[in-house]
Amino acid sequence: MFCSKKKSLEVERIVKANDHEYNEKYQYTDNRIHTCKYNILTFLPINLFEQFQRVANVYFLFLLILQLIPEISSLTWFTTIVPLVLVVTMTAVKDATDDYFRHKSDNQVNNRQSEVLIDSKLQNEKWMNVKVGDIIKLENNQFVAADLLLLSSSEPHGLCYIETAELDGETNLKVRHALSVTSELGADISRLAKFDGIVVCEAPNNKLDKFTGVLSWKGSEHSLNNEKIILRGCVLRNTSWCFGMVIFAGPDTKLMQNSGKTKFKRTSIDRLMNTLVLWIFGFLICLGIILAIGNSIWENQVGDQFRTFLFWNEGEKNSVFSGFLTFWSYIIILNTVVPISLYVSVEVIRLGHSYFINWDRKMYYSGKATPAQARTTTLNEELGQIEYVFSDKTGTLTENIMTFKKCSINGRIYGEVHDVLGQKTDMTKKKEAVGFSVSPQADRTFPFFDHHLMESIKMGDPKVHEFLRLLALCHTVMSEENSAGELIYQVQSPDEGALVTAAKNLGFIFKSRTPETITIEELGTLVTYQLLAFLDFNNFRKRMSVIVRNPEGQIKLYSKGADTILFERLHPSNEDLLTLTSDHLSEFAGEGLRTLAIAYRDLDDKYFKEWHKMLEDANAAVDERDERIAGLYEEIERDLMLLGATAVEDKLQEGVIETVTSLSLANIKIWVLTGDKQETAINIGYACNMLTDDMNDVFIIAGNTAVEVREELRKAKENLFGQNRSFSNGHVVFEKKQPLELDSVVEETVTGDYALIINGHSLTVYDQWFITLFNIVYTSLPVLAMGIFDQDVNDQNSMDCPQLYKPGQLNLLFNKHKFFICVAHGIYTSLALFFIPYGAFYNVAGEDGQHIADYQSFAVTMATSLVIVVSVQIALDTSYWTIINHVFVWGSIATYFSILLIMHSNGLFGIFPRQFPFVGNARHSLTQKCIWLVILLTIVASVMPVVAFRFLKVDLFPTLSDQIRQWQKAQKKARPLRSRKPQTRRSSSRRSGYAFAHQEGYGELITSGKNMRAKYPPPTSGLEKTLYNSTSWIENLCKKTTDTVSSFSQDKTVKL
Repeated sequence: MFCSKKKSLEVERIVKANDHEYNEKYQYTDNRIHTCKYNILTFLPINLFEQFQRVANVYFLFLLILQLIPEISSLTWFTTIVPLVLVVTMTAVKDATDDYFRHKSDNQVNNRQSEVLIDSKLQNEKWMNVKVGDIIKLENNQFVAADLLLLSSSEPHGLCYIETAELDGETNLKVRHALSVTSELGADISRLAKFDGIVVCEAPNNKLDKFTGVLSWKGSEHSLNNEKIILRGCVLRNTSWCFGMVIFAGPDTKLMQNSGKTKFKRTSIDRLMNTLVLWIFGFLICLGIILAIGNSIWENQVGDQFRTFLFWNEGEKNSVFSGFLTFWSYIIILNTVVPISLYVSVEVIRLGHSYFINWDRKMYYSGKATPAQARTTTLNEELGQIEYVFSDKTGTLTENIMTFKKCSINGRIYGEVHDVLGQKTDMTKKKEAVGFSVSPQADRTFPFFDHHLMESIKMGDPKVHEFLRLLALCHTVMSEENSAGELIYQVQSPDEGALVTAAKNLGFIFKSRTPETITIEELGTLVTYQLLAFLDFNNFRKRMSVIVRNPEGQIKLYSKGADTILFERLHPSNEDLLTLTSDHLSEFAGEGLRTLAIAYRDLDDKYFKEWHKMLEDANAAVDERDERIAGLYEEIERDLMLLGATAVEDKLQEGVIETVTSLSLANIKIWVLTGDKQETAINIGYACNMLTDDMNDVFIIAGNTAVEVREELRKAKENLFGQNRSFSNGHVVFEKKQPLELDSVVEETVTGDYALIINGHSLTVYDQWFITLFNIVYTSLPVLAMGIFDQDVNDQNSMDCPQLYKPGQLNLLFNKHKFFICVAHGIYTSLALFFIPYGAFYNVAGEDGQHIADYQSFAVTMATSLVIVVSVQIALDTSYWTIINHVFVWGSIATYFSILLIMHSNGLFGIFPRQFPFVGNARHSLTQKCIWLVILLTIVASVMPVVAFRFLKVDLFPTLSDQIRQWQKAQKKARPLRSRKPQTRRSSSRRSGYAFAHQEGYGELITSGKNMRAKYPPPTSGLEKTLYNSTSWIENLCKKTTDTVSSFSQDKTVKL
């Protein structure tokens, strides 16, 4: 009932459209997804099985079994089962909560609606009910329900545009196109319902970029590839509707095949804790062996004298067997040395920190109403130990929104703003933007402030007109009109969108295209150019060109691309203009702008016809086709005439510069992963201040193999050898998470158990109920409050002092050395807690003249001292007090006394006489002054060495945290510092290169006419505000950090 027959391994998939009966014989999965781990019936057994794979839980289960054996049980079973049940229950509740949200997410996805063709009608159906072979209708901006074979769409030739951000993070639109035989089906429901094609394809796999298969229909076979498939997780864009046939559903989809099983990740603290717990367990075994040997010796030499008194027969219990039983007895007594409650404390602290992350207002993005989200509670403390950050560029560092900023035309820069004295100034909101009177369809919010360009356009400057004409003709942009009659551009890359939109705003409006023509509006006049050839972009060419015939019959080649590529193909007569334009490009690059060179060539009609004939022959060739085509492109793209260059700003995300600077100061190494060209990557590096002018050497590693890269790195290291290299340290908000959990470890190691030997049998000093409640009730909440709420310095000072992050990176706050210090501290505290009361009670009478050195009075004195010592220790460790800390710390002490008096009361004895036999002992002991003097002496002896050590350490060897805490206290009485005036940023001298985020293949798509509509019309634009230059903020931050740190201690120097 709860399991199904395992499906045989699938080699290939055979799917027939609109035929459930045919497809069901292959037992394909439906479209329901399951990411949850449990259900109501399986939760308990599976969760318990997972929990008891932890060594600590198995250990305490083993102890529980030992405690059920009367011969070795020195503690009652509830002392172990209560904390064990608590640990297991809390973990189970957490796991159940996590799985509930997975169930909720699964249900939300499975219950999404999709239009499915059923019984010759389109019906709304839940995603989970979609089956292999179904035909689905998708509409614009709708998520794709399953992996589909595209059949038809609203676009010409069965094209559709999809966004694959959920799959690969790319926001650029991708094109998919249907087979011509199926695109003819259109939106005709009757024809789609009769479609009975059979697809034979590859078995389910996780390869997102590959698909192979064959469609058999009407006696013909048609090959299928990845361009015909729309994957689950994609979003349909800029396409009114499309129809697709389900090939893979549910867990068989490529998206789900890539998800895999979630791996359990362990932090460095987890690994260290597990190691320490094993050490503690080994110490416990050694201690048990030593005590067992001692018991055997005692039993052999002294124990024999008690046999008659204890009514033991001769040989009934020999010394070796007694030592064996005593070993297990001590393992039970000393079991709390292994800190099982530590795991619970750490989990609760992590959970609290994850909620703090989710609730953090400074990490809330109001633009999309998106808060920070901690998707796991097991890795929080790693945020304080990060050494490397790997970041994607597109959509992470940048918004992937391009803005046309400047251009160089015929040796003159346009886009700069000058003051009344002719000095170049920064563009601000106070400057009046250009009025685009030459283009009625211009975007009035287009941020362009140089009026000289508009004057040149109106005066009819031929070079300016040719420059803008090239921008309007040489591209792969598609245009369409929306319902309001506005011209909408569908762009394959945001760079092209910025350039075409800029040309539109400046009076040269791209209107429409067909496979043979391009129509633009030049200053109000419609002009149609004949498209003769499209020389497509690729990563090797780094340029694209179009060859057009204008209405006057002239043939023109317009080209744009990387300056390093185009400059090699210029006519020698361009030498002077080349020098001037190169200087302009360097200036643009210094501002972090992405640049392109612009050039053209006049072609002779006869020459072009000969060249075009060779191109047709090359396209028809079977051997070396690509090489022949590339050679012909090289031949015609020469002797170009330089027009100028463009400069486009790739907008950085808000706060990127500040974030990168803070991470760099935090000694965090940043790697940006990008598929862009080398020049683009360098530009972005300077734009976001990963690379700065202060860096004397920037090394480019261009090796293609591990050996080559290793050799280049070795040479770079040799070049740097002997240079003064200092690396900045930094800080992020989460640096306290690791030390907070260290405090939990400290408190756990302080708590030890003691045993008395009575007639060869062990007996704990502490009451069994005290042992049970100590970690659960008396000390758990103060530790949690400190771990969750404490902070050594406030968040602002943390950001101002980057060096605070370094101890977390170097594991200075929790390591084996710290652990052994805590062990030594615990041993000292244990000795003080035992021997001070022991010595004080030795042969001493109470105030009433009676002897007070009885077992329970001694236990009450020690237990009271221990609870207060631990609470005082936590109070000393707490730097940031909240009302919750006060309630938990002092409330725990009050709770201890309340429970102690209740357990020693007459009422509880009347109900459970065997479990609570010591009636009135607590009241009797705690009413005597000498008992309180002993408790006070024990507390002082336990705490004073710690206080003295910390005082001397802070005074003689203060850490940066110590200094800042003192400064914070002083700042409460001081006036706030004035903000510094921002300084002007010095421009970079670095050279920009090719920065054209484009993909190969769109030229062929355009010239084939597959992406053309029947008719076309006007555009839109609306590019956003200019990048906020915050270099002055960086300088102020560095200066502020130095000033702040210097003020802490005159004889301390902190080097940034």
